Amino acid sequence: MSQEDSHFTVWGFIKGFGKLLIGLLLLLQGIIGLVVMLLFVGVLVSISNGVAGSNDKVSLSIPKDAALLLNPNGVLVEQAEEVDPFELLIEEAYGVEGPSQIEVHDVVRTIRAAAEDKRIKALVLDLGALQAPSSAASKIHYIANEVEKFKESGKRVIAVGDFYSQDQYLIAAHADEIYMNDYGNVIIYGYGRYGAFVKSLLEKLKITSHVFRVGTFKSAVEPFIRDDMSEEAKEANLGYLSVLWREYMRELEQARDLQPGAIDRYANEFDDILRESNGDFAQAAVDFGLVDELKSRSDQIDYLVEQFGKGEDDKSFKNVSYRRYLASLDDDDDGSAPNVAVVTASGVIVDGEAPAGQAAGGDSIAELLKKAREDDDVKAVVLRVDSPGGSAFASDIIRDEILAIKEAGKPVVASMGSLAASGGYWISAPADEIWASPTTITGSIGIFGYFQTFENTAAEVGVFVDGVGTTELSPLLATGLGPLPEVAGDIIQQSIEHGYDKFLTIVGEGRNLDKEYVDSVGQGRVWIGERAKDLKLVDNLGGLDEAVASAAKLANLDDYDVVEMRERRTPFEMLFGVNSETIAKLFGADRWAMKNRTSPLGRMIAEAEKQAEFFADFNDPNAAYARCLACE
Repeated sequence: MSQEDSHFTVWGFIKGFGKLLIGLLLLLQGIIGLVVMLLFVGVLVSISNGVAGSNDKVSLSIPKDAALLLNPNGVLVEQAEEVDPFELLIEEAYGVEGPSQIEVHDVVRTIRAAAEDKRIKALVLDLGALQAPSSAASKIHYIANEVEKFKESGKRVIAVGDFYSQDQYLIAAHADEIYMNDYGNVIIYGYGRYGAFVKSLLEKLKITSHVFRVGTFKSAVEPFIRDDMSEEAKEANLGYLSVLWREYMRELEQARDLQPGAIDRYANEFDDILRESNGDFAQAAVDFGLVDELKSRSDQIDYLVEQFGKGEDDKSFKNVSYRRYLASLDDDDDGSAPNVAVVTASGVIVDGEAPAGQAAGGDSIAELLKKAREDDDVKAVVLRVDSPGGSAFASDIIRDEILAIKEAGKPVVASMGSLAASGGYWISAPADEIWASPTTITGSIGIFGYFQTFENTAAEVGVFVDGVGTTELSPLLATGLGPLPEVAGDIIQQSIEHGYDKFLTIVGEGRNLDKEYVDSVGQGRVWIGERAKDLKLVDNLGGLDEAVASAAKLANLDDYDVVEMRERRTPFEMLFGVNSETIAKLFGADRWAMKNRTSPLGRMIAEAEKQAEFFADFNDPNAAYARCLACE
């Protein structure tokens, strides 16, 4: 054999061996990947089954004599976006927890379970990361009342924190002991409704506003057509804000055993109160009786360790976090009793479909109602509404399905959350009964249309629109950069007036009220829950529990299960739905993004995105909206 042949053979062997080695490594990688995927799918299926209510639950270890640490991190909402449970466990395993949506009913369910759980010794409130929009007053009261009921079990409630916002403090006030950082504060400022008015700005930009509305109090479009709030809007807003403030003061004074009027004085004379404490916010809260004692973060932890012992990491006290405890709770529905189905319409009502927690899609909600109607195991339906309204068309799609459920012989009860106004009231009106909390914001029976054209702005920079058409309405094709045809404006106004008349008819028929009376309490005016009951817009005052019990009674059910009707992802969707946000959190990318959002430029970008999302919700095919912008 020649040297050349020998060299070729050796080189060929080396190349062949290299290919074989690479092939074996790829095969091994594939096998490992397949095993990991199968394990991953298995865990997801197990979790999915647990969420769906089967007997295969996720088992989480709860230490004996631990405290439930109620430390929700996110915005309090009626219905949260669906989150992959496996994703939550991954985040907790890596010590990552980003702000999310906190479903108020999950918080209440957790507190109720802990009250009966012999492993749970006490409740510790750490509410510093809980956020609540101004329209969520009834949700805060709901949780606060549940904390008060928790104490009836004989277990202690301790509140800790660096500081307390007004809403956080309403919950914390029900604790047996309240501790705060010695450099913290409790600032109570009451309730208000303020907005930016841009009429003059639009005029300077030569933007033409086209407004079509009915209703003396329909102030939804005032920011675009005025530079200040109208007297009618001030009257309506102050009416419901005063009740919110009254209920807030009453509950705080009762919880902290303060004299009537004390909280009003704290808010209105805080400068004098602070002066008495030498400008020390924290000491002022102690002196006034809002906080029991000041402790630094480390002192708070040390105190909790004294009460409950050290946790597994020896760095904190023995506790189980809110998210971990919630994940361990079982579904009590065993399928042996008839069902009362709960369908939630949360968020702005938009035409078409929308994911739960983002908006109330007309088609999405109607489909859930249809499933409840066609399910023989469902004997009654509760429509839980937490919405400022939105598309009139989508609202009517939902209403049609409610009427179909009633025609099928199943009672429907509407349960109003913090907000059920305008379109939110449209879909509530046909129910057999309407329940609201005393602090529910409702009413706003009115309808409007609004959009802008930019013909004058375009002309200012030298852009003009011209052309020909075959009808009087053909110029609509150019509207935007071109003006709105006069005849089109007349058509839209007629449509809005017809829509308002239809709204009055819907409420009159649903509530068995004379149309003229509905008009007298309508006109776009906002009402608070207790006042709405006096005006016959609401039947009873109470929460979701009372509404469910009433629906069961209407269906003649003594024993029943409560089922929540909502779309859920399949295990396959969960597998491929572990999105990049989790990975971003693990690598700190989300913290980088949040940091940039705190800069002036970042805040401007965030506000621009918020405005873009706001206008995206206006998708009614007839450009007619039953929405209470003043309530949001």
